[in-house]
Amino acid sequence: MSPPEGAHAFLSANGWHDAKIEPLAGDASFRRYFRVFREGEQAVLMDAPPPHEDPRPFVAVADWLSGVGLTPPAILARDLEQGMLLLSDLGDVRLRETLDEAPHREAELYAAATDVLVHLHAHPPMAGLRPHGLEQWLEELRLFPDWYGPAVGLELDPDTYRAAWEAVLAPVAGDGLGPVTVLRDYHAENIMLVGGHEGVRHLGLLDFQDALAGHPAYDLASVLEDARRDVSPDIERAMIDRYVEATGANGRFEHAYWALAAQRNTRILGVFCRLWKRDGKPGYRRFQPRMWGLLERDLAKPGLEPVRDWFDAHVDPVHRAAAWAEVAA
Repeated sequence: MSPPEGAHAFLSANGWHDAKIEPLAGDASFRRYFRVFREGEQAVLMDAPPPHEDPRPFVAVADWLSGVGLTPPAILARDLEQGMLLLSDLGDVRLRETLDEAPHREAELYAAATDVLVHLHAHPPMAGLRPHGLEQWLEELRLFPDWYGPAVGLELDPDTYRAAWEAVLAPVAGDGLGPVTVLRDYHAENIMLVGGHEGVRHLGLLDFQDALAGHPAYDLASVLEDARRDVSPDIERAMIDRYVEATGANGRFEHAYWALAAQRNTRILGVFCRLWKRDGKPGYRRFQPRMWGLLERDLAKPGLEPVRDWFDAHVDPVHRAAAWAEVAA
């Protein structure tokens, strides 16, 4: 992974002359990240190349999150025309690997991740965010019939599918909870443990540029029903209860949690097929059995019957987790 053209000039113009640049990470988008070094200091270079990416939302949300007392990367320098940002380095201690190495800390660290959301949701949503409500949820769900169906050889009826989901999600959209700032990709690989900070500021936040104004259950479902690592059902239950107790969310929160978890997991099943078929990233197929396991558990909850019945009628077991057993092995 080579640095973008103009990276050295950008760094030099901002005081990082002769900085060493090393690849750090890429993700499912066109964004790439590099770590840069100079005389005992280090920072992170984000390459968000136009026209595919626009770093402005990242900058705006980062500034806002910092203003409400959370820990995103600080923006050290920017060249928005080239799509380059120089960010403070939140380090190498990521929640995902910490939990892999110390599973006995699961309750402690997921409690901290839940408390970040409690803190975030105590503030009105960031001004100017686009809504994330019923119409957006239904639009996102089209990824399943549009991409998952063809990937496994199914032709799925979009009208009955939408009607089933609308029956489940319309009560969530009208339950009076929110809106709050929804980070949308809040999970163990986007949370850092940052030294020198305590409380909610100990958790560093990444990948929030797609933030929207939506339902408070969405990000809790995102972190507890993680596409890339298993979270024990006991921890999930405890964190839902922790959030409800801390916020005073009413009884409708429980239905919202399972409904939006199901919505998100169904969308991701489609997203991972699109990443494979359209973007040439077949590695995401290995997560599909986990996604099906999560979705099946969500669909078993009270209030999800219309969607569960639709899946039972249109997506037989051979086209669910079993369809991905070979690539997931």
